[in-house]
Amino acid sequence: MKTDLDIARAATMRPITEIAAKLGVEESDLYQYGKYIAKLPLKLINDSVARKKKLILVTAITPTPAGEGKTTTSIGLSEGLNLLGIKTTVVIREPSLGPVFGIKGGAAGGGRAQVLPMEDINLHFTGDLAAVEKTHNLLAALVDNHLQSKNNSLNLDPRKIIWKRVIDMNERALRDIIIGLGGPKQGIPRQTGFDITAASEIMAALCLAKDLNDLKEKFGKILVGFTYDDEPVYARDFKAEGAMAALMKYAIMPNLVQTIEGNPAIVHGGPFANIAQGTNTLIATKMGLSLSDYVVTEAGFASELGAEKFLDIKCQYGGLSPNASVVVATIRALKYHGGAKLATLKEPNPEAVSRGLENLEKHIENIKHFNLQPVVAINKFYTDTDEEIEIVRAHCEQLGVKVAIYEGWEKGGKGAIELAEMVREAAESCTTCFTPLYNFDSSIEEKLHTIATKLYGADHVEYTVKARSQMVQFEKLGLDKLPVCVAKTQKSLSDDQYKLGRPKDFTVKIREFEVAAGAGFLIPIAGTIMRMPGLPSMPSAEKIDIDNDGNISGLF
Repeated sequence: MKTDLDIARAATMRPITEIAAKLGVEESDLYQYGKYIAKLPLKLINDSVARKKKLILVTAITPTPAGEGKTTTSIGLSEGLNLLGIKTTVVIREPSLGPVFGIKGGAAGGGRAQVLPMEDINLHFTGDLAAVEKTHNLLAALVDNHLQSKNNSLNLDPRKIIWKRVIDMNERALRDIIIGLGGPKQGIPRQTGFDITAASEIMAALCLAKDLNDLKEKFGKILVGFTYDDEPVYARDFKAEGAMAALMKYAIMPNLVQTIEGNPAIVHGGPFANIAQGTNTLIATKMGLSLSDYVVTEAGFASELGAEKFLDIKCQYGGLSPNASVVVATIRALKYHGGAKLATLKEPNPEAVSRGLENLEKHIENIKHFNLQPVVAINKFYTDTDEEIEIVRAHCEQLGVKVAIYEGWEKGGKGAIELAEMVREAAESCTTCFTPLYNFDSSIEEKLHTIATKLYGADHVEYTVKARSQMVQFEKLGLDKLPVCVAKTQKSLSDDQYKLGRPKDFTVKIREFEVAAGAGFLIPIAGTIMRMPGLPSMPSAEKIDIDNDGNISGLF
């Protein structure tokens, strides 16, 4: 069987100017990165045009460690819609090197449903994540320089600095560190740490910014820490926002690439959904809506994570109104939620599939909470049996939910025609049906209670003493009306990764909050989730190699 990399290399790519022409974009408007990649200027965004177009969100059931194929389904669905004669652009996130070298591998789709050039997209691409990393760390350097060389004129308490550093890698050894050792000339010793770049507030702000000026304003609002008198200190107090925005001059521009079948794809922004908002940039989504009739986009992990954050945070900030949602389900994930072990997921097990349907049911219910009618896509694998597939199809039909067999990995757009037709029908029947789950003006506790009880299925939410004291502080700072972006495990609907299926009668425990005042949301930390992952015992990096001619192997 050919690998994703083999399939990508065998594809014939078109010059990026031809892809741009499909969207009505002139060559003179492109900022080209070689023959097959270009950045699009923000002047091409037209809000009044974008509001008239159709937006499709792809989410999924609670995933197995390898993921259930949302990106592959998003790309294949866009191919299928284009085959139906609908001018469609897929808009997705950029891969992070953490997962690429970790457990999941690349994030450019798979099989016949990929975006190209696959190797470049997965490795460095146009340098956007590097720009985010450098911008974040510039502020960190300015903060420590202020303590050292400006005699701390802001009265900043080194013990209360909340701004860490970031790196685009899974690196558990950097979670908690001491800096400034070596004597008076080397800085002020203090405890800090690293997050992964995808969890950076710079990334979050990029993904919610309207333009460069808006991004600069968001940077200025970043909460760095507190004084000895517990007064807030912001990035603007260090005169940092100008230089930070300058580093993002090109990173703020969406990246245009192509699908295997030569259709346009926009790849921009890359926050994770278990520790950030998990969606591509607002700019990229509006760019796609300005230039095509349909936009297919995805949100990380399952409906209670990426989809919730897309619908409650991104859509409310950006004035977006999705018209339909796809819930990706796989037979293997249903078996997993039905009690089957990971090592046995390729073996036929209709009983486990039946038991796992309660997880799918909950995600269908979650999408309906936003007044959207979901379409279930069964992402078919060669190990799936007809009996197992029929169990899922029959159950969806019993629930009154449209369900399609998706075979985009094997067949590309032709394998997504059934899904595309159902999505078109759902999208055309919904003009302004979307309703957010909560209002920003609600209290922090009300917002969290709504999410936890309606989407997770919890009974109630419990707070530590630290979390409660932080909420009091947020009210004093005027931050309590911001939306909440819950950081929790992606492995369960609950905050306990070991509770599979559809957990009930549980309590969500909020141990503390982090603040993204610049990006515009609060981050409740639920359970044991961390913002710096570690590599697995057998990382994907061990399989990746390159020969003397520059040919890469092992990337998937």
